[in-house]
Amino acid sequence: MKKSFVLVCACFIVSCAALPALRPLDRPPACPSPFLTEKTRLIHAIEAGAGGKTRAVLIGITLADPAARTLSAAVLTPEGMALLEASFGPSGATIGRALSPFDSGELARRMMEDMALIFFAPAGEPVLRGVSAAGETVCRWRARPEGWVDVFQGRDGRIGIRRYSESGRLERTVTLAADAQSSYAAIELHASERVDYSLTMTLIESEAAASGR
Repeated sequence: MKKSFVLVCACFIVSCAALPALRPLDRPPACPSPFLTEKTRLIHAIEAGAGGKTRAVLIGITLADPAARTLSAAVLTPEGMALLEASFGPSGATIGRALSPFDSGELARRMMEDMALIFFAPAGEPVLRGVSAAGETVCRWRARPEGWVDVFQGRDGRIGIRRYSESGRLERTVTLAADAQSSYAAIELHASERVDYSLTMTLIESEAAASGR
């Protein structure tokens, strides 16, 4: 049992070594928490881009339930045609409709995973709390099924999320609005893939949704 515990600790230390270092404090900082706390319906204008160029301006409608950790989403053209209809839950993403460009590869599934990263707090307790070299307050979680998630707050008050691979490669960066009313008033997401892509989301409407809806 003792050898197994030592092996697990050693693996944890090696994995963390590839991630940006955090300086621990005598009093661990409170974790930034911009995430939804009730079932909410959000409508955003979305600018989607790839390779540094804006490809489309779309409308995104999301119904997110943080208690159940489920969400459903639709992405529409300004004329109202649905390009993507999908849902996400503990078992992963389910794609009901996917037209170009969401019908290519794993883009639709990854977008749903990105929405869950943005709207739902990481599960469990953080494994580390501290301050980054840039002076950010950071809480680090072990992601499931693998990887790491940092939730941080900069000196300017803005909150963001970074997701890393198991080996410590930065895969996602999310920056949220410095807005007292809603962190989701403006969202910027940058994804590092074989073809990098970005989403810039501007809130149009947000409302609490009844549990039966």
